[in-house]
Amino acid sequence: MSLTTPLSVRKLQTALHDKAKGSPKFRFYALYDKVYREDVLAFAYECCKANGGAAGVDGQTLEDIEQYGVKKWLDELTQELRSRTYRPQPYGGSGYLNQTESRGR
Repeated sequence: MSLTTPLSVRKLQTALHDKAKGSPKFRFYALYDKVYREDVLAFAYECCKANGGAAGVDGQTLEDIEQYGVKKWLDELTQELRSRTYRPQPYGGSGYLNQTESRGR
């Protein structure tokens, strides 16, 4: 399955790319607010789904999320990220492996 990047996400990617290439010494200190944009999270979810994403360390599968309600789940994740209360679950007690947790994808 091939996904088309939404125009709003493509514009963000292009703007960040152009700034990085045009000003190599520029440092992006304020990207956190871009992570929890609704369009960015929705596209990230669709990418995980298209890749057949496996359950994370929290055991939550994409099917679980769909039963719960994707919009509701993404809204809650957005709020946790926006309020900076999101905390990834520990992986094996040796630190964080954020990429394998459903919300950490």
